[in-house]
Amino acid sequence: MTDAIARSLHPNGLRVVTETLAQLRSVTIGAWVGTGARDETDVQAGSSHFLEHLLFKGSADRSAREIAETIENVGGEMNAFTSHEQTVFYVRVPSEHLELATDVLSDVVWNPAFRADEVETERQVILEEIGMRDDTPDDLVHDLFGTTIFPQHVLGREVIGFSETVAAMSRESIREYHAAHYVPSNVVFAAAGDLDHDQFATLVGNNAPQTSAHRPARTNADAGVTKPLGLIERDTEQAHLVMGTRGFAQHDDDRYAFTVLNHVVGGGMSSRLFQEVREMRGLAYSVYSFRAAYEDAGFLGIYAGTAVERVHETLEVIHAQLDRLIRDGSVTTTELDAAKSSLKGSLVMSLETSSSRMRRLGRGELVDGEIPSLDELAARVDRVTLDDVARVVDRVLRDQPRSLAVVGPFEASDFAAAHA
Repeated sequence: MTDAIARSLHPNGLRVVTETLAQLRSVTIGAWVGTGARDETDVQAGSSHFLEHLLFKGSADRSAREIAETIENVGGEMNAFTSHEQTVFYVRVPSEHLELATDVLSDVVWNPAFRADEVETERQVILEEIGMRDDTPDDLVHDLFGTTIFPQHVLGREVIGFSETVAAMSRESIREYHAAHYVPSNVVFAAAGDLDHDQFATLVGNNAPQTSAHRPARTNADAGVTKPLGLIERDTEQAHLVMGTRGFAQHDDDRYAFTVLNHVVGGGMSSRLFQEVREMRGLAYSVYSFRAAYEDAGFLGIYAGTAVERVHETLEVIHAQLDRLIRDGSVTTTELDAAKSSLKGSLVMSLETSSSRMRRLGRGELVDGEIPSLDELAARVDRVTLDDVARVVDRVLRDQPRSLAVVGPFEASDFAAAHA
Protein backbone atom coordinates (compact mmCIF):
# COMPACT_ATOMS: atom_id res chain seq x y z
CA MET A 1 0.00 0.00 0.00
CA THR A 2 1.38 3.41 -0.92
CA ASP A 3 1.65 5.85 1.97
CA ALA A 4 -0.31 9.05 1.23
CA ILE A 5 1.21 11.17 3.98
CA ALA A 6 0.95 14.96 4.02
CA ARG A 7 2.16 17.59 6.47
CA SER A 8 1.33 21.19 7.33
CA LEU A 9 2.98 23.67 9.68
CA HIS A 10 0.81 26.53 10.93
CA PRO A 11 2.31 29.95 11.73
CA ASN A 12 1.78 29.34 15.46
CA GLY A 13 4.00 26.22 15.31
CA LEU A 14 1.17 23.66 15.31
CA ARG A 15 2.05 20.61 13.20
CA VAL A 16 -0.55 18.62 11.26
CA VAL A 17 0.18 15.27 9.64
CA THR A 18 -2.27 12.96 7.89
CA GLU A 19 -2.42 9.73 5.96
CA THR A 20 -5.27 9.37 3.48
CA LEU A 21 -6.71 5.85 3.36
CA ALA A 22 -9.61 6.20 0.94
CA GLN A 23 -10.59 2.54 1.22
CA LEU A 24 -11.61 3.03 4.87
CA ARG A 25 -14.85 4.47 6.15
CA SER A 26 -13.45 5.71 9.45
CA VAL A 27 -10.97 8.33 10.57
CA THR A 28 -8.89 8.55 13.75
CA ILE A 29 -7.66 11.91 15.02
CA GLY A 30 -5.01 12.33 17.68
CA ALA A 31 -3.64 15.33 19.55
CA TRP A 32 -0.07 14.54 20.60
CA VAL A 33 1.25 16.83 23.33
CA GLY A 34 5.01 16.79 23.88
CA THR A 35 4.73 16.80 27.65
CA GLY A 36 4.62 13.96 30.16
CA ALA A 37 5.59 12.89 33.63
CA ARG A 38 9.28 13.77 33.20
CA ASP A 39 8.38 17.44 32.70
CA GLU A 40 6.94 17.78 36.21
CA THR A 41 8.67 19.10 39.31
CA ASP A 42 8.48 17.04 42.48
CA VAL A 43 5.40 18.90 43.71
CA GLN A 44 3.79 18.58 40.26
CA ALA A 45 4.17 14.78 40.14
CA GLY A 46 1.06 13.40 38.41
CA SER A 47 0.04 16.71 36.78
CA SER A 48 0.24 15.41 33.19
CA HIS A 49 -1.94 12.42 34.05
CA PHE A 50 -4.33 14.61 36.08
CA LEU A 51 -4.72 16.83 33.02
CA GLU A 52 -5.43 13.82 30.83
CA HIS A 53 -8.43 13.09 33.07
CA LEU A 54 -9.57 16.68 33.51
CA LEU A 55 -9.65 17.59 29.84
CA PHE A 56 -12.51 15.13 29.35
CA LYS A 57 -14.47 16.69 32.20
CA GLY A 58 -15.68 19.61 30.16
CA SER A 59 -14.83 22.76 28.25
CA ALA A 60 -16.25 26.25 28.46
CA ASP A 61 -19.03 25.23 26.04
CA ARG A 62 -19.48 21.50 26.72
CA SER A 63 -20.00 19.41 29.82
CA ALA A 64 -18.31 16.03 30.26
CA ARG A 65 -21.60 14.35 29.38
CA GLU A 66 -22.01 16.43 26.23
CA ILE A 67 -18.47 15.55 25.10
CA ALA A 68 -19.10 11.84 25.58
CA GLU A 69 -22.55 11.89 23.97
CA THR A 70 -21.44 13.94 20.96
CA ILE A 71 -18.86 11.31 20.01
CA GLU A 72 -20.72 8.16 21.06
CA ASN A 73 -23.97 9.20 19.40
CA VAL A 74 -22.29 8.93 16.00
CA GLY A 75 -20.73 5.55 16.84
CA GLY A 76 -17.35 7.00 17.76
CA GLU A 77 -14.96 6.43 20.63
CA MET A 78 -12.62 8.70 22.53
CA ASN A 79 -9.74 8.08 24.92
CA ALA A 80 -6.29 9.23 26.02
CA PHE A 81 -3.04 8.07 27.60
CA THR A 82 -0.09 9.63 29.39
CA SER A 83 3.54 8.52 29.27
CA HIS A 84 6.79 9.96 30.59
CA GLU A 85 7.26 12.19 27.54
CA GLN A 86 3.86 12.57 25.83
CA THR A 87 0.16 12.95 26.54
CA VAL A 88 -2.15 11.81 23.74
CA PHE A 89 -5.89 12.33 23.16
CA TYR A 90 -7.66 10.59 20.29
CA VAL A 91 -11.06 10.17 18.66
CA ARG A 92 -12.21 7.58 16.12
CA VAL A 93 -15.42 8.21 14.16
CA PRO A 94 -17.05 7.35 10.84
CA SER A 95 -15.33 9.58 8.30
CA GLU A 96 -18.44 11.67 7.56
CA HIS A 97 -18.14 13.05 11.11
CA LEU A 98 -14.57 14.31 10.74
CA GLU A 99 -15.51 17.96 11.26
CA LEU A 100 -17.51 17.18 14.40
CA ALA A 101 -14.72 15.05 15.87
CA THR A 102 -12.08 17.68 15.12
CA ASP A 103 -14.17 20.35 16.81
CA VAL A 104 -14.68 18.23 19.94
CA LEU A 105 -11.05 17.15 20.20
CA SER A 106 -9.83 20.73 19.71
CA ASP A 107 -12.26 21.93 22.36
CA VAL A 108 -11.02 19.30 24.81
CA VAL A 109 -7.34 20.12 24.27
CA TRP A 110 -7.44 23.91 24.09
CA ASN A 111 -10.43 24.98 26.21
CA PRO A 112 -10.76 22.97 29.44
CA ALA A 113 -13.08 24.56 31.99
CA PHE A 114 -11.38 23.28 35.19
CA ARG A 115 -14.62 23.61 37.13
CA ALA A 116 -13.92 23.28 40.84
CA ASP A 117 -16.36 20.44 41.48
CA GLU A 118 -15.04 18.47 38.49
CA VAL A 119 -11.44 18.89 39.64
CA GLU A 120 -12.36 17.42 43.02
CA THR A 121 -14.35 14.57 41.49
CA GLU A 122 -11.50 13.59 39.20
CA ARG A 123 -8.99 13.92 42.02
CA GLN A 124 -10.88 11.17 43.86
CA VAL A 125 -10.98 9.05 40.71
CA ILE A 126 -7.20 9.28 40.35
CA LEU A 127 -6.63 8.48 44.02
CA GLU A 128 -8.74 5.36 43.48
CA GLU A 129 -6.66 4.59 40.39
CA ILE A 130 -3.47 4.83 42.46
CA GLY A 131 -5.01 2.49 45.02
CA MET A 132 -5.99 0.05 42.30
CA ARG A 133 -2.41 0.11 40.94
CA ASP A 134 -1.05 -0.58 44.41
CA ASP A 135 -3.39 -3.58 44.70
CA THR A 136 -2.27 -5.01 41.34
CA PRO A 137 1.20 -6.47 41.90
CA ASP A 138 1.96 -7.24 38.24
CA ASP A 139 1.44 -3.53 37.49
CA LEU A 140 3.13 -2.31 40.65
CA VAL A 141 6.34 -4.20 39.95
CA HIS A 142 6.83 -2.32 36.66
CA ASP A 143 6.58 1.03 38.46
CA LEU A 144 8.98 -0.30 41.09
CA PHE A 145 11.42 -1.33 38.37
CA GLY A 146 11.33 2.24 37.02
CA THR A 147 12.42 3.63 40.39
CA THR A 148 15.09 0.92 40.63
CA ILE A 149 16.64 1.41 37.19
CA PHE A 150 16.32 5.26 37.38
CA PRO A 151 16.42 6.02 41.12
CA GLN A 152 17.85 9.53 40.67
CA HIS A 153 15.96 10.58 37.55
CA VAL A 154 12.41 11.72 36.84
CA LEU A 155 12.08 8.81 34.41
CA GLY A 156 11.89 6.60 37.49
CA ARG A 157 8.81 8.40 38.77
CA GLU A 158 5.40 6.81 38.26
CA VAL A 159 3.39 8.56 35.53
CA ILE A 160 0.26 8.46 37.67
CA GLY A 161 1.91 10.45 40.47
CA PHE A 162 1.63 9.89 44.21
CA SER A 163 -1.34 10.10 46.55
CA GLU A 164 0.19 13.01 48.44
CA THR A 165 0.99 15.10 45.34
CA VAL A 166 -2.38 14.43 43.69
CA ALA A 167 -4.21 15.25 46.91
CA ALA A 168 -2.30 18.53 47.32
CA MET A 169 -2.54 19.72 43.70
CA SER A 170 -4.56 22.93 43.45
CA ARG A 171 -6.94 23.78 40.65
CA GLU A 172 -4.87 26.86 39.83
CA SER A 173 -1.60 24.92 39.64
CA ILE A 174 -3.19 22.49 37.17
CA ARG A 175 -4.49 25.39 35.09
CA GLU A 176 -1.01 26.94 35.05
CA TYR A 177 0.57 23.64 33.99
CA HIS A 178 -1.89 23.40 31.09
CA ALA A 179 -1.22 26.99 30.03
CA ALA A 180 2.54 26.42 30.04
CA HIS A 181 2.61 23.13 28.12
CA TYR A 182 -0.52 23.00 25.95
CA VAL A 183 0.68 25.49 23.37
CA PRO A 184 0.48 24.93 19.57
CA SER A 185 4.23 24.57 19.09
CA ASN A 186 4.19 21.61 21.51
CA VAL A 187 1.31 19.77 19.82
CA VAL A 188 0.92 17.57 16.75
CA PHE A 189 -2.51 16.83 15.31
CA ALA A 190 -2.36 13.52 13.46
CA ALA A 191 -5.14 11.83 11.51
CA ALA A 192 -5.49 8.72 9.38
CA GLY A 193 -8.38 7.38 7.36
CA ASP A 194 -10.84 8.61 4.77
CA LEU A 195 -10.03 12.34 4.86
CA ASP A 196 -8.63 15.23 2.89
CA HIS A 197 -5.46 16.74 4.34
CA ASP A 198 -6.14 20.36 3.44
CA GLN A 199 -9.65 20.23 4.89
CA PHE A 200 -8.40 18.71 8.13
CA ALA A 201 -5.47 21.11 8.44
CA THR A 202 -7.85 24.05 8.02
CA LEU A 203 -10.24 22.69 10.66
CA VAL A 204 -7.41 22.17 13.12
CA GLY A 205 -5.87 25.56 12.44
CA ASN A 206 -9.16 27.41 12.87
CA ASN A 207 -9.66 25.88 16.32
CA ALA A 208 -6.14 26.37 17.69
CA PRO A 209 -4.96 29.35 19.77
CA GLN A 210 -3.01 31.90 17.77
CA THR A 211 0.00 32.13 20.06
CA SER A 212 3.67 31.48 19.32
CA ALA A 213 4.52 30.55 22.92
CA HIS A 214 6.82 27.63 23.66
CA ARG A 215 6.65 25.05 26.43
CA PRO A 216 9.26 25.18 29.24
CA ALA A 217 12.58 23.63 28.29
CA ARG A 218 13.04 19.98 29.26
CA THR A 219 16.00 19.27 31.51
CA ASN A 220 17.96 16.19 30.41
CA ALA A 221 19.69 15.39 33.67
CA ASP A 222 22.24 12.60 33.98
CA ALA A 223 20.48 9.31 34.61
CA GLY A 224 22.74 8.54 37.58
CA VAL A 225 23.45 5.05 38.87
CA THR A 226 21.02 2.15 39.11
CA LYS A 227 19.93 0.39 42.30
CA PRO A 228 20.55 -3.36 42.50
CA LEU A 229 17.26 -4.15 44.23
CA GLY A 230 13.79 -2.68 44.65
CA LEU A 231 11.42 -4.59 46.91
CA ILE A 232 7.82 -4.16 48.03
CA GLU A 233 6.76 -6.70 50.62
CA ARG A 234 3.30 -8.07 49.91
CA ASP A 235 1.56 -11.21 51.10
CA THR A 236 0.91 -12.51 47.60
CA GLU A 237 0.40 -16.02 46.26
CA GLN A 238 2.77 -15.30 43.39
CA ALA A 239 6.04 -13.38 43.21
CA HIS A 240 6.25 -10.71 40.52
CA LEU A 241 9.66 -9.65 39.32
CA VAL A 242 11.29 -7.47 36.69
CA MET A 243 15.01 -7.73 36.01
CA GLY A 244 16.84 -5.51 33.59
CA THR A 245 19.66 -3.22 32.56
CA ARG A 246 20.01 0.25 31.10
CA GLY A 247 19.56 0.48 27.33
CA PHE A 248 19.54 3.16 24.62
CA ALA A 249 17.87 6.47 23.93
CA GLN A 250 15.17 6.50 21.26
CA HIS A 251 17.35 7.76 18.39
CA ASP A 252 20.33 5.49 18.98
CA ASP A 253 21.76 3.99 15.79
CA ASP A 254 21.48 0.49 17.29
CA ARG A 255 17.75 0.72 18.05
CA TYR A 256 16.71 -1.74 15.33
CA ALA A 257 19.33 -4.29 16.40
CA PHE A 258 18.16 -3.80 19.98
CA THR A 259 14.60 -4.56 18.87
CA VAL A 260 15.79 -7.76 17.21
CA LEU A 261 17.69 -8.81 20.36
CA ASN A 262 14.66 -8.12 22.53
CA HIS A 263 12.51 -10.30 20.28
CA VAL A 264 14.94 -13.20 20.52
CA VAL A 265 15.23 -12.89 24.30
CA GLY A 266 11.56 -12.65 25.20
CA GLY A 267 9.45 -11.25 22.39
CA GLY A 268 7.10 -14.16 21.82
CA MET A 269 6.30 -17.83 22.36
CA SER A 270 9.35 -18.92 20.38
CA SER A 271 11.72 -16.69 22.38
CA ARG A 272 14.49 -18.07 24.56
CA LEU A 273 12.85 -17.01 27.81
CA PHE A 274 9.39 -18.34 26.97
CA GLN A 275 10.77 -21.67 25.86
CA GLU A 276 13.12 -22.11 28.81
CA VAL A 277 11.10 -20.58 31.65
CA ARG A 278 7.61 -21.70 30.69
CA GLU A 279 7.76 -24.53 28.18
CA MET A 280 10.77 -26.45 29.51
CA ARG A 281 10.51 -25.78 33.26
CA GLY A 282 6.95 -24.61 33.91
CA LEU A 283 8.19 -21.82 36.14
CA ALA A 284 5.82 -19.08 34.99
CA TYR A 285 2.62 -18.57 33.05
CA SER A 286 3.72 -15.11 31.90
CA VAL A 287 7.32 -14.28 31.01
CA TYR A 288 8.54 -11.75 28.45
CA SER A 289 11.14 -9.09 27.77
CA PHE A 290 10.52 -5.49 26.77
CA ARG A 291 12.46 -2.35 25.97
CA ALA A 292 11.82 1.32 26.61
CA ALA A 293 13.50 4.24 24.86
CA TYR A 294 13.26 7.86 25.98
CA GLU A 295 14.80 11.09 24.74
CA ASP A 296 18.07 10.48 26.56
CA ALA A 297 17.93 7.03 28.16
CA GLY A 298 16.34 3.58 27.96
CA PHE A 299 16.32 0.06 29.37
CA LEU A 300 15.79 -3.63 28.73
CA GLY A 301 13.43 -5.38 31.15
CA ILE A 302 12.33 -8.97 31.75
CA TYR A 303 9.09 -9.75 33.59
CA ALA A 304 8.04 -13.04 35.17
CA GLY A 305 5.33 -14.05 37.61
CA THR A 306 6.14 -17.24 39.49
CA ALA A 307 5.37 -19.19 42.65
CA VAL A 308 7.01 -17.68 45.73
CA GLU A 309 9.04 -20.81 46.39
CA ARG A 310 10.38 -20.85 42.81
CA VAL A 311 11.44 -17.22 42.48
CA HIS A 312 15.16 -17.93 42.93
CA GLU A 313 15.07 -20.75 40.39
CA THR A 314 13.34 -18.42 37.94
CA LEU A 315 15.96 -15.73 38.49
CA GLU A 316 18.75 -18.25 37.96
CA VAL A 317 17.27 -19.27 34.61
CA ILE A 318 16.91 -15.64 33.48
CA HIS A 319 20.47 -14.82 34.54
CA ALA A 320 21.69 -17.94 32.72
CA GLN A 321 20.00 -16.86 29.49
CA LEU A 322 21.57 -13.39 29.65
CA ASP A 323 24.95 -14.88 30.53
CA ARG A 324 24.64 -17.23 27.55
CA LEU A 325 24.20 -14.24 25.24
CA ILE A 326 27.32 -12.64 26.68
CA ARG A 327 29.28 -15.87 26.34
CA ASP A 328 28.16 -16.52 22.75
CA GLY A 329 28.45 -12.86 21.78
CA SER A 330 25.32 -12.80 19.62
CA VAL A 331 22.25 -14.76 18.60
CA THR A 332 22.21 -17.52 15.99
CA THR A 333 21.61 -16.97 12.29
CA THR A 334 18.34 -18.89 12.56
CA GLU A 335 17.17 -16.68 15.43
CA LEU A 336 18.19 -13.52 13.59
CA ASP A 337 16.28 -14.45 10.45
CA ALA A 338 13.20 -15.56 12.40
CA ALA A 339 13.16 -12.39 14.50
CA LYS A 340 13.45 -10.12 11.48
CA SER A 341 10.68 -11.96 9.66
CA SER A 342 8.40 -11.83 12.71
CA LEU A 343 9.03 -8.13 13.31
CA LYS A 344 8.27 -7.23 9.69
CA GLY A 345 5.10 -9.29 9.70
CA SER A 346 3.93 -7.77 12.97
CA LEU A 347 4.59 -4.29 11.61
CA VAL A 348 2.37 -4.87 8.59
CA MET A 349 -0.47 -6.40 10.63
CA SER A 350 -0.26 -3.70 13.30
CA LEU A 351 -1.05 -0.98 10.76
CA GLU A 352 -4.35 -2.26 9.39
CA THR A 353 -6.59 0.25 11.18
CA SER A 354 -6.92 4.02 11.12
CA SER A 355 -6.08 4.09 14.85
CA SER A 356 -2.73 2.34 14.45
CA ARG A 357 -1.86 4.49 11.43
CA MET A 358 -2.64 7.64 13.40
CA ARG A 359 -0.33 6.50 16.20
CA ARG A 360 2.49 5.94 13.75
CA LEU A 361 2.01 9.46 12.36
CA GLY A 362 1.76 11.19 15.72
CA ARG A 363 4.75 9.48 17.27
CA GLY A 364 6.81 9.85 14.11
CA GLU A 365 6.19 13.59 13.86
CA LEU A 366 6.46 14.44 17.56
CA VAL A 367 9.05 11.97 18.83
CA ASP A 368 11.07 10.49 15.98
CA GLY A 369 11.23 13.50 13.69
CA GLU A 370 10.44 11.30 10.68
CA ILE A 371 7.75 8.99 9.33
CA PRO A 372 9.53 6.38 7.23
CA SER A 373 7.50 4.30 4.81
CA LEU A 374 6.65 0.73 5.71
CA ASP A 375 9.10 -0.43 3.04
CA GLU A 376 11.87 1.65 4.61
CA LEU A 377 11.09 0.33 8.11
CA ALA A 378 11.23 -3.23 6.79
CA ALA A 379 14.53 -2.46 5.08
CA ARG A 380 16.01 -1.11 8.32
CA VAL A 381 15.07 -4.32 10.11
CA ASP A 382 16.47 -6.37 7.21
CA ARG A 383 19.80 -4.55 7.45
CA VAL A 384 20.41 -5.79 11.02
CA THR A 385 23.31 -8.24 11.07
CA LEU A 386 24.73 -10.67 13.60
CA ASP A 387 27.52 -8.18 14.24
CA ASP A 388 24.95 -5.47 14.98
CA VAL A 389 23.24 -7.69 17.55
CA ALA A 390 26.63 -8.62 19.03
CA ARG A 391 27.39 -4.93 19.49
CA VAL A 392 24.07 -4.46 21.32
CA VAL A 393 24.78 -7.46 23.55
CA ASP A 394 28.12 -5.87 24.37
CA ARG A 395 26.63 -2.44 25.08
CA VAL A 396 23.58 -3.57 27.06
CA LEU A 397 24.59 -6.78 28.82
CA ARG A 398 28.33 -7.30 29.09
CA ASP A 399 29.33 -4.72 31.70
CA GLN A 400 25.98 -3.28 32.70
CA PRO A 401 24.76 -3.89 36.27
CA ARG A 402 21.44 -5.74 36.49
CA SER A 403 18.61 -4.31 38.54
CA LEU A 404 15.87 -6.38 40.11
CA ALA A 405 12.40 -5.31 41.26
CA VAL A 406 10.27 -7.75 43.27
CA VAL A 407 6.76 -7.62 44.72
CA GLY A 408 6.01 -10.50 47.07
CA PRO A 409 6.41 -11.90 50.62
CA PHE A 410 10.16 -11.32 50.87
CA GLU A 411 12.78 -9.32 52.74
CA ALA A 412 15.79 -7.64 51.17
CA SER A 413 18.07 -10.24 52.77
CA ASP A 414 16.37 -12.92 50.65
CA PHE A 415 18.13 -11.48 47.60
CA ALA A 416 21.41 -10.43 49.19
CA ALA A 417 23.39 -13.28 47.63
CA ALA A 418 22.22 -12.38 44.14
CA HIS A 419 23.63 -8.86 44.51
CA ALA A 420 26.70 -9.51 46.61
